[in-house]
Amino acid sequence: MTSIDQNPAAPVAPPATRIRTFHPRRGRMSSRQTDALARLQPTYGIEIADLDGPVDPAGFFGRAAPVVLEIGSGMGDATAAMAAADPDRDYLAVEVHTPGIANLLDLVHRHGLRNVRIAEGDALDLVRAMPERSLDAVHVFFPDPWPKLRHHKRRIIQPEHVALLRSRLAGGGILHCATDWAEYAESMRLTLTADPELDDVHAGFAPRPAHRPVTKFERRALAAGRPVFDLIHRRRS
Repeated sequence: MTSIDQNPAAPVAPPATRIRTFHPRRGRMSSRQTDALARLQPTYGIEIADLDGPVDPAGFFGRAAPVVLEIGSGMGDATAAMAAADPDRDYLAVEVHTPGIANLLDLVHRHGLRNVRIAEGDALDLVRAMPERSLDAVHVFFPDPWPKLRHHKRRIIQPEHVALLRSRLAGGGILHCATDWAEYAESMRLTLTADPELDDVHAGFAPRPAHRPVTKFERRALAAGRPVFDLIHRRRS
């Protein structure tokens, strides 16, 4: 087992010294998004920076159900669609782009989704606060590829982060990644395959899963001639 499994409460570097895997982003919002953020954030939103101590992800939903962690939910269309089609599981979306958070809040409200919560901030900080084996699945769809070599250290899919994410998966839980950046896809494949407690479900890149909705971002990638790569790994029991 890794040191994460042996001692989940071991001291970690303070947030100020950690390398961020994302760009903090705000951006312009429509009046609809501004209204959704003001009205719905108190009900469905979570500020990761405000969390104090360990958190049970199931506690955000007020029921006992499997939890899927969505790291980087973008504008939220895919998260809302998956949650609507999968009401027996709860979806905890993490995003740093304020218009995306607001858009997902609006989708949740308009479609009456009770199984979605939206957390703002660093997903890895949230994961560090979770108990081991508390998640049914982790989705990392189209993360920032950080294409420049000197920025590869900022990529979310690297050994240390994968070990952390895997430690929070229950036995049989799924870590599902997708990217349209071929070099990053191969790096992801090597990193995930090297983890001693993850099994590659498809022995390489997976066929495109029907349950992952096609987003506008993915359509643009395909239109530009960039293939999309899925990787699906399962935690051993």
